Formats: sequence, C-alpha cells, structure tokens
Amino acid sequence: MRHLLLAAAASLAIAGPALAACPSDEAVEALSRALLTNTPAQPLTGMTSLADGQCAQDKLVAIMVRHWGRPIGYKVGLTNPAAQQRFGVSHPVTGTIYESTVRLQSGAEVPARFGSVPTVEADLMVRVRDEAINQARTHMDVLRAIDVIIPFIELPDLVLASGMDGPNLLGINVGARLGVVGEAIPVQVSEEFAARLASMTVVLASDQRELARAPGTALLGHPLNVIPWLAQDLASRGERLRVGEMISLGGFSPALPTEAGRTYTVTYDGLLAAPVSVNVRTR
Repeated sequence: MRHLLLAAAASLAIAGPALAACPSDEAVEALSRALLTNTPAQPLTGMTSLADGQCAQDKLVAIMVRHWGRPIGYKVGLTNPAAQQRFGVSHPVTGTIYESTVRLQSGAEVPARFGSVPTVEADLMVRVRDEAINQARTHMDVLRAIDVIIPFIELPDLVLASGMDGPNLLGINVGARLGVVGEAIPVQVSEEFAARLASMTVVLASDQRELARAPGTALLGHPLNVIPWLAQDLASRGERLRVGEMISLGGFSPALPTEAGRTYTVTYDGLLAAPVSVNVRTR
C-alpha cells in the first residue's frame, strides 16, 4: 500500500507549481532501468530544488518496491557538515529503505559490482518500538521509543556516472539498495547508554586495513539526534514513523567503492563492554 501512496503523492506533487521541475515519469523509469541493470546513469536534469528531488524519489521508490521489496523504514544521509557542504545543502536528507536493504546477515557475500556505482559505508540502525518516537525530542525519549540498535554496513548504490548534487541525491533515494545487519543490541534506557553511543568509536576496515574511523558524535553530534530530525522531516510531508520500521542513522565513513575479494568489517568500540562488529565479503 505504501508504494501506491508514494505514487499518488508524486502525481499530486507534479500538479503543483512549486514542483514544476519534477523529472518526468520517463526519466525516472530510465533511472530505474539503470539500477536494475547495474549501469551508471546520467543525472536527472531540470531539477531546481530539493522538492523536485523528493518528487523524483517518490516516483523511483514506487517502481523499485516491485523489485527490492516493500519499504520497511528510512535512511538518513548527509549527517555531517562536510557531506552537506559537498552536496550544497544545509541539513540531512531522507531516503526509503527496502526489504532487500536488511535481508543480508553479517558474514554474507555479495558481488563487488552489486550496483551501478557500488559503495560500502559504516552505519548503524535502530528499530521503532513505539510511535511516541514521532514526538521524541530528548535522548531518553528516543531510547524509550526504540527497542534495538543494530550494527549495520550499508551498501549504497550511488547510481550516477556524474553530476551528483542535492536534488539528484534525493532523486536516487539517497543511494538506498543493500546492507548487512549484525546482531541486534537491546536498548538500555539510561543516560549512561546514551553517553556510550556518543563516545564510541566506529571503524571501517578492509582485511585488517583501516579505511575510516569516527566517533559516535559524527552523526549530528549524537546518533540519537538523527531520529528527531527524521521525525520532523517526515511530518513536514504528512508522514510518520511506525512501529517495527527500521532507521539507518547515517554514515560514520565516506561511501567508498567496493573492491572484489575483500572482507569489510565495521567495529563499534565502546558501545558495549567488548567491541561489536559486522562484516561482509565481496566476490
């Protein structure tokens, strides 16, 4: 049902003058074909605002759910100032994640060329326990409204051969495609647990070689800060978070090109008494 609502919303949006530059159905269908054939695509042209990119995303998601499964939550991108500056926007952006995004378990093997422009990124995921999350504004409010935190390697597909900007990043659904999940960690509703989320160190490595590291504070100053931002972003479009939905909180590392024959590991040091990790192999 949700993909039908997305398609309906997109149709309504096209009629409004503010979204006059929303890409055509034909342009978005061509983008979907590039995704399905793992072929780099040209950027969507004519968009003048992030609203146009959102309109394109709604159309794209309505197509891709037929192939990648129903929407099961959201991902938040551009959660640090450097990434925002690169794309010329002043805030994060939201994409929709699919069933296929969370289908793979730690230790899975994927083709290095799993997408048009395949990449790997250190991430972290949570699951919604209570719809009170839509009104959550403090860290304790957020922790009460989620039940687990999940180590997560995102495998985004950046799709475009060139020309990536803010509207196009939204238009390609912020690169949502695949991912690998680790063992879920039950949430502790305490200031101490919130503090560990902020002070932990997240490391992305490939076969023992460190590729990137970042503190928990790399995501909007605290990983839990992402969720109130997302709830408000969704509310601005008449949407809300639902029980059971997953939220990908954002990249602790850049989205790096995948290479064949590698094992990529993300380790969270300081979150629990012993380091926690998740990994994926490429072929």
